[in-house]
Amino acid sequence: KILFEDEKLKVHCASLKHRLPAYGYRVSEKDKPGVFNIKKAADLNIPPGPIYSELQAGKKVELKDGRSFNGQEFCGPPRKGKSFVYCTDTVFSESAVRLSKNADVLVHESTFSKEDEKMAYEKLHSTTIMAAKTALLSNTKKLIITHISPRYTSKNTITPSDLLKEAQKVFPNTQLAKDFLTAEIK
Repeated sequence: KILFEDEKLKVHCASLKHRLPAYGYRVSEKDKPGVFNIKKAADLNIPPGPIYSELQAGKKVELKDGRSFNGQEFCGPPRKGKSFVYCTDTVFSESAVRLSKNADVLVHESTFSKEDEKMAYEKLHSTTIMAAKTALLSNTKKLIITHISPRYTSKNTITPSDLLKEAQKVFPNTQLAKDFLTAEIK
């Protein structure tokens, strides 16, 4: 379902699998025009200013001297917009895979270790492997695992570092979330 859309962004949501209603969200930038070749425009003595904006938008422009140009001739290929997906409170779900298709960054809950898979199904929360499998099947570029159970501490036999290693065995480009983490979407 589309929750919001404007000329730059689109926000989708999808139902996930949990005891209570839970949703995943995807924020996607719309594709941007290709890079404008300013040198080409300058070499053709096209005056800078609003005309450049029209050319960059791919429009056809006619100059006062009668020459006309197609903006598409001055732009490289469209640049793919970036996307971010957030899935929490869910056991493995095809819905999460579809929502995350080709995402740049997926933040996915990983409440349990693979050793606690039975408990994950009982509580309807993901294991590290489920989150990593979602990233792998959806062709996500980067996975950030979050929503780790407090049972996994440095004093326990399984630590957050162990959870990260579990996920990385399935999906190597995985990072462990921490308070105030910031991540660049590339």
